[in-house]
Amino acid sequence: MEKYPKFISYGSQAIDEDDIQSVIETLLSPNLTQGPKITQFEQAIANYVGTKYAVAFCNGTAALHGACYAAGISEGDEVITSPITFAASANCVRYVGGTVVFADIDERTYNIDPEQIRSKITSKTKAIIPVDFTGQPVDIDAIMDIAREHNLIVIEDGAHSLGASYKGRKVGTQADMTMFSFHPVKPITTAEGGVIVTNNEIYYKKLLKFRSHGIEPTAYASEQGDWYYEMTELGYNYRMTDLQAALGISQMKKLDEFIEHRRGIAAVYTEALKDIDSIKVPKQLEETKSGWHLYMIQLENVNRKQVFDAMRAANIGVHVHYIPVYWHPYYKNLGYEQGLCPIAEAWYEKALTLPIHPKLKDNEINYIVNTLKKQITL
Repeated sequence: MEKYPKFISYGSQAIDEDDIQSVIETLLSPNLTQGPKITQFEQAIANYVGTKYAVAFCNGTAALHGACYAAGISEGDEVITSPITFAASANCVRYVGGTVVFADIDERTYNIDPEQIRSKITSKTKAIIPVDFTGQPVDIDAIMDIAREHNLIVIEDGAHSLGASYKGRKVGTQADMTMFSFHPVKPITTAEGGVIVTNNEIYYKKLLKFRSHGIEPTAYASEQGDWYYEMTELGYNYRMTDLQAALGISQMKKLDEFIEHRRGIAAVYTEALKDIDSIKVPKQLEETKSGWHLYMIQLENVNRKQVFDAMRAANIGVHVHYIPVYWHPYYKNLGYEQGLCPIAEAWYEKALTLPIHPKLKDNEINYIVNTLKKQITL
């Protein structure tokens, strides 16, 4: 079998000299953490998506934890989310004592189905955490309508969708709170990192306190002196460093370029694979522009494991995203059973992720397509 000379990862950061120089300048500055770069990065994110506030965290999972805290989710509350996502989308609910309720997906878009959300609402439902899976925005208008009808809070998991848009608006302005992730394979990277964007001042102040040990300015502390501070609630050390923020500021300048490159790769894949009977290419929801964090196909009447192994043997880093969350042993031990979301489970059994990232070259894309076609026709 033909083998590409180097491994082609499904995702990768794109770092240039400007990024490196930005980090070096911060390394040589007085502030490696808790300095001015954090606010600058938060402002860059808020300006880009069009929100009043942005609060940076050390990673996306910590950001989701903070959002659940700000929303007031606690023991006895139910939160509805998708089973086709990374475990953090559900785990954040468990961190604050809530109960996770999984709603099935729309088989066309792979995203949570608004009507399935509606069917799962009970008197205990407190919030919805829809996930912009693969970078495709959820049908957020439909979800917000349901939320308003039932007085629910919406925390959009946009880990994949920074730079994507819904009905002409950047993802981040529609939900009560939206999380973006900056892991190396995400639209931009800060090595590790996350952020919550919101227009709600109450949530904003709660998020600031939560990420920094539960410490906040108080009237008594201001009377004492510069050395004095007060912890009013149990918070966490979830702060981002200035080094991470410096990288993020530089990366934000290239975000639109990264997204356009991803969209170009997705267009090539779709055109090359759309007429192959055993491959189902992803559908983009009308009036949305995906950020194409992932490009996922479905294999029909083909042994996925054989295709996966053959592609890996050819040095192509195909992947599968994700195992249904409630299949994990932790959730099984909580009583979740296989068969809970049949559409999601059927989709998972056929799903395959193809490499897509800003560093992917034309010859690599052609090699991926041609190798996949060969494996499908064997």
